[in-house]
Amino acid sequence: MTVEPLFARARMAAGALFTREREVFLVHKTYGNGWDIPGGYVEPGESPSRACHREVLEELGLDHAPRRLLVQDWAPTDTERDRILFVFDCGAIEDEQAIVLQAAELDDWAWTSIDEIEDYVIPRLARRLRQAFAAAERGTTGYLEHGVPLNDA
Repeated sequence: MTVEPLFARARMAAGALFTREREVFLVHKTYGNGWDIPGGYVEPGESPSRACHREVLEELGLDHAPRRLLVQDWAPTDTERDRILFVFDCGAIEDEQAIVLQAAELDDWAWTSIDEIEDYVIPRLARRLRQAFAAAERGTTGYLEHGVPLNDA
């Protein structure tokens, strides 16, 4: 009898970073940790960029395809073990009147200064968003572990 080796089976999630000047777009979830960026878990057989596109359409009613990957963050938790989180640059929201929140999951949205992000989101998400915002400004892509660039860990 051959025993297959155990490999990591990470849960993957994809989120959308919308920016305007030095602000990021946040949504307020009706569950979990409150403020977050639009996004959610990747479904079986779905690419992270496709999941981001789908989640933005479901959560905001906006057909905004991701433009490029900003950061990939390996960020396991005690309850979910291995997790890989992708944050994509989704550009600007041209028409805020077109936003239709998914009422079952979201109850508010806001533009927040990246300089005050810690006032809205949990620390590991704040680190990830700061790195994603910086990558968007520089036109780069980064790899993170717990929201920290590998060379800074």
